[in-house]
Amino acid sequence: MSDTTTTHNNYRATLILDLRGVTEPVENVLARLKDTLGAVGATATGEQSLGQKNFVRVTDRKNPGGIYVQLAFSAPPTAPSAFREKLRLDRTIKRLLIQAA
Repeated sequence: MSDTTTTHNNYRATLILDLRGVTEPVENVLARLKDTLGAVGATATGEQSLGQKNFVRVTDRKNPGGIYVQLAFSAPPTAPSAFREKLRLDRTIKRLLIQAA
Protein backbone atom coordinates (compact mmCIF):
# COMPACT_ATOMS: atom_id res chain seq x y z
CA MET A 1 0.00 0.00 0.00
CA SER A 2 1.58 3.24 -1.10
CA ASP A 3 0.12 6.59 -0.26
CA THR A 4 0.24 8.87 -3.30
CA THR A 5 -0.92 12.00 -1.50
CA THR A 6 1.76 14.26 -0.12
CA THR A 7 1.19 16.40 2.89
CA HIS A 8 1.67 20.13 2.51
CA ASN A 9 2.70 22.32 5.41
CA ASN A 10 2.36 26.08 5.65
CA TYR A 11 5.54 28.14 5.87
CA ARG A 12 6.54 31.79 6.04
CA ALA A 13 9.85 32.94 4.55
CA THR A 14 11.27 36.28 5.68
CA LEU A 15 13.93 37.66 3.37
CA ILE A 16 16.24 40.65 3.50
CA LEU A 17 17.02 41.84 0.00
CA ASP A 18 20.24 43.59 -0.98
CA LEU A 19 19.40 45.45 -4.19
CA ARG A 20 22.55 47.54 -4.46
CA GLY A 21 23.60 47.62 -8.09
CA VAL A 22 20.38 45.92 -9.23
CA THR A 23 18.18 47.88 -11.62
CA GLU A 24 15.08 45.67 -11.46
CA PRO A 25 12.27 46.70 -9.08
CA VAL A 26 11.30 44.76 -5.96
CA GLU A 27 8.18 43.39 -7.70
CA ASN A 28 10.32 41.61 -10.29
CA VAL A 29 12.49 40.11 -7.55
CA LEU A 30 9.35 38.87 -5.76
CA ALA A 31 8.05 37.33 -9.00
CA ARG A 32 11.38 35.55 -9.47
CA LEU A 33 11.21 34.25 -5.88
CA LYS A 34 7.69 32.92 -6.48
CA ASP A 35 8.92 31.15 -9.61
CA THR A 36 11.68 29.58 -7.53
CA LEU A 37 9.09 28.43 -4.99
CA GLY A 38 7.11 26.83 -7.80
CA ALA A 39 10.24 25.03 -9.00
CA VAL A 40 10.62 23.30 -5.63
CA GLY A 41 6.96 22.22 -5.52
CA ALA A 42 5.59 25.00 -3.33
CA THR A 43 2.57 27.22 -3.89
CA ALA A 44 2.85 30.88 -2.87
CA THR A 45 -0.19 31.91 -0.85
CA GLY A 46 0.75 35.47 0.03
CA GLU A 47 3.39 38.16 0.02
CA GLN A 48 4.06 41.22 2.09
CA SER A 49 6.64 43.93 1.57
CA LEU A 50 7.77 45.34 4.92
CA GLY A 51 9.83 48.09 3.31
CA GLN A 52 13.31 49.42 3.88
CA LYS A 53 14.62 49.00 7.44
CA ASN A 54 17.96 49.73 9.06
CA PHE A 55 19.88 46.91 10.70
CA VAL A 56 20.33 46.91 14.46
CA ARG A 57 23.93 45.71 14.07
CA VAL A 58 25.52 47.11 10.96
CA THR A 59 28.23 44.83 9.56
CA ASP A 60 28.95 46.99 6.51
CA ARG A 61 28.90 50.80 6.83
CA LYS A 62 28.12 51.11 3.12
CA ASN A 63 24.98 48.99 3.59
CA PRO A 64 23.20 49.98 6.83
CA GLY A 65 19.84 48.42 5.89
CA GLY A 66 17.84 46.27 3.53
CA ILE A 67 14.41 45.65 2.08
CA TYR A 68 12.38 43.17 4.11
CA VAL A 69 9.76 40.93 2.45
CA GLN A 70 7.71 37.97 3.62
CA LEU A 71 6.37 35.14 1.48
CA ALA A 72 3.74 32.70 2.72
CA PHE A 73 3.64 29.35 0.98
CA SER A 74 2.31 25.82 1.20
CA ALA A 75 4.77 23.04 0.39
CA PRO A 76 5.90 19.51 1.13
CA PRO A 77 8.30 19.13 4.07
CA THR A 78 11.36 18.95 1.81
CA ALA A 79 10.65 22.25 0.01
CA PRO A 80 12.13 24.72 2.56
CA SER A 81 15.60 23.17 2.36
CA ALA A 82 15.37 22.97 -1.44
CA PHE A 83 14.26 26.63 -1.59
CA ARG A 84 17.17 27.66 0.64
CA GLU A 85 19.61 25.73 -1.56
CA LYS A 86 18.32 27.34 -4.77
CA LEU A 87 18.81 30.82 -3.24
CA ARG A 88 22.20 30.07 -1.70
CA LEU A 89 24.19 31.81 -4.43
CA ASP A 90 21.68 34.58 -5.20
CA ARG A 91 23.42 37.89 -4.47
CA THR A 92 20.14 39.79 -4.02
CA ILE A 93 19.27 37.74 -0.92
CA LYS A 94 21.12 38.95 2.15
CA ARG A 95 19.28 36.80 4.72
CA LEU A 96 16.61 34.11 4.59
CA LEU A 97 14.55 32.74 7.49
CA ILE A 98 11.90 30.06 6.93
CA GLN A 99 9.40 29.31 9.69
CA ALA A 100 6.55 26.84 9.94
CA ALA A 101 3.32 28.80 10.04
